[in-house]
Amino acid sequence: MPTLLERRGLMFVLSSPSGAGKTTLSHMLLEAEKGVEMSVSVTTRKPRPGERDHVDYHFIDAAEFQSRAATGALLEWAEVFGNHYGTPRDPVDLALAGGRDVLFDIDWQGTRQLKASRPADLVTVFILPPSAAALRERLLKRAQDSAGVVGERMAKATSEISHWAEYDYIIVNDDLAASLVAIRSILAAERLKRERRIGALSALVKRLDLELTKVTAKP
Repeated sequence: MPTLLERRGLMFVLSSPSGAGKTTLSHMLLEAEKGVEMSVSVTTRKPRPGERDHVDYHFIDAAEFQSRAATGALLEWAEVFGNHYGTPRDPVDLALAGGRDVLFDIDWQGTRQLKASRPADLVTVFILPPSAAALRERLLKRAQDSAGVVGERMAKATSEISHWAEYDYIIVNDDLAASLVAIRSILAAERLKRERRIGALSALVKRLDLELTKVTAKP
């Protein structure tokens, strides 16, 4: 018998300019919500220190990336800072069909593509920094990029932030714990939407109707 929990999974996107906190919040959400799995992107960029192939990213060369994009094996793809990133289609489709939610750490370009092709499955959240100074401080503290690259990321932040109105929800990340609470609240509400549980709810309503008919028909 179907239960209230049976539903199709959803695609949950977190986007932000570099340094605003989407990657940190993604990791925190995965720790807090066991029903969510991360979409592991393919990328042509080189691994950063500590990154693991097939865990953080699938690291591939440009030729393989172009082949996957051309054959439709990627749900979305984009070029960011001279490197290509994309989402493999098959793992996402399997997860959604199995009722599991998939988390995406992607930019506005990829989000726009997903919205065009899979709007019913998509929930989008844009994370803003509280200030430009805070954004720069976070980028410098990461110690992952040179001063020149940090400058490039700061310069691009204005363009990225300009797409905030394309998202369903906006979070100003001035406190990680509070931002995580907000993200989990969004996820909980979206999981309860009628259209994502229509099969189970329809079965329940039919059963309730039969039961109520029998009860009210008794003399």
